[in-house]
Amino acid sequence: MASLEFNKIAGAVLGTGLFVMGVRVLAEGIFASEKPAKAGYELAAAEEHAAGKTEATAPAAKEEPLAVLLAKADVKKGEGMAAECVTCHSFEKGGKAKVGPPLYGIVERAIASVEGYSYSEALKAKGGKWTVELINTWLTNPKAYADGTKMVFKEADAG
Repeated sequence: MASLEFNKIAGAVLGTGLFVMGVRVLAEGIFASEKPAKAGYELAAAEEHAAGKTEATAPAAKEEPLAVLLAKADVKKGEGMAAECVTCHSFEKGGKAKVGPPLYGIVERAIASVEGYSYSEALKAKGGKWTVELINTWLTNPKAYADGTKMVFKEADAG
């Protein structure tokens, strides 16, 4: 009788093992994923720097005129994009400087002119006034406009 109990237990263990293996094979078939030819993600900027190119020597992307960009601008999308800016800047009249200077009334304001805000030497050296075109240039690539700027900016999708 003892050998019959052993056979029952061994059969249950072997049956469970076969069931688990079958479920595994079935799951691999259903949820199969393609493995990439090369692991990781390719970063265009990393390749350019690795090839010895810098931002100054890299070919410039085709830019649309500002009038065209403004004509097809979406206010709701712009508000959503500006929500990221609020973490560092204030947009209210009389707003205080945060990590960055307040932006209310920036058009036609002298560059690097907010009292009490510590601008980078690169931006102080620019001089002049902010225009819509200059703001567009700045937002497109702050480091290209004022190399050495303190502003950290993630390039947004212009589309």
